[in-house]
Amino acid sequence: MKNTAEIQQKALPTIHETWRFIHWRSAILYLLPSIILFSVFLFYPLGKTLYLSFFLTDQQGLANVFVGWENYQYILQAESFHKSIKATLLFVLYTVPTGIIISLFLALLANEKLKGIGFFRTIYSSTMGISVAASAVVWLFIFHPSMGILNRLIVSLGGTSIEWLLQPDWSLIAVSITTIWMNIGFTFLILLGGLQNIDEQLYESANISGASYLYQLRRITIPMLSPTLFFVTTVSLINAFQTFGQVDILTQGGPSESTNLIVYSIYREAFVNYQFGTASAQSIFLFICILLVTILQFKFVERKVHYQ
Repeated sequence: MKNTAEIQQKALPTIHETWRFIHWRSAILYLLPSIILFSVFLFYPLGKTLYLSFFLTDQQGLANVFVGWENYQYILQAESFHKSIKATLLFVLYTVPTGIIISLFLALLANEKLKGIGFFRTIYSSTMGISVAASAVVWLFIFHPSMGILNRLIVSLGGTSIEWLLQPDWSLIAVSITTIWMNIGFTFLILLGGLQNIDEQLYESANISGASYLYQLRRITIPMLSPTLFFVTTVSLINAFQTFGQVDILTQGGPSESTNLIVYSIYREAFVNYQFGTASAQSIFLFICILLVTILQFKFVERKVHYQ
């Protein structure tokens, strides 16, 4: 009996390890489709970009000459890249806070229990159904210096016509307005969903105690909505750094490189100048910037998020 107990005791770890292996293998099999997709569309392109950033390439994008860190030194010293960084930071500053504030205002309006509010919810979220190309073309006509409805409105109010897409001082603002309009639908829907998940009993208790609307907004709505606001802010920041389509259609990075955002600069460097090495270095730089911004968001901003 003693020998049998000892044998069973020794066999238990082996059985446990066998079951662990079976569970681990099952988990890998379930994750395999995702692993393959991430490897093909994320990990391999990232590794290839990092590899090319250390080389001079030919017009086919094949690595020719190993130059080490020279591509990174070149872009960090290039004045055009400095303009791209400045334009990108200004663009993010223009679009992200403004878009979130407008979307929050519209979500607060659409959250009211009024007759026919569903129609306005549909209108506010309708920009989600319009492609970047179609949106940019519409705004291209709106910003037209002579035929555009925006300049006609300004002139009718006694102002002077503005060359929105031809003046460096206005072109980035014009692209920012287009981007804000395009992104409002998505941000609005997410914030509206967050508002509708807030417990109504909190507002009922506040109304009984005589709290004003602004007090409820500051003490109930914003704290309870903070997880949604955190998510929207993070996604909006990442999307703003990756903006390309509207810049390509409206300004092509001009005038005077005032709208030459980093992603568009990467596109021009790779597919116009055929400098895939420096374009890859810019891509890695952009990846690091987005990664740092996201990490800082989670490290400092998430502390102020109130999870229910």
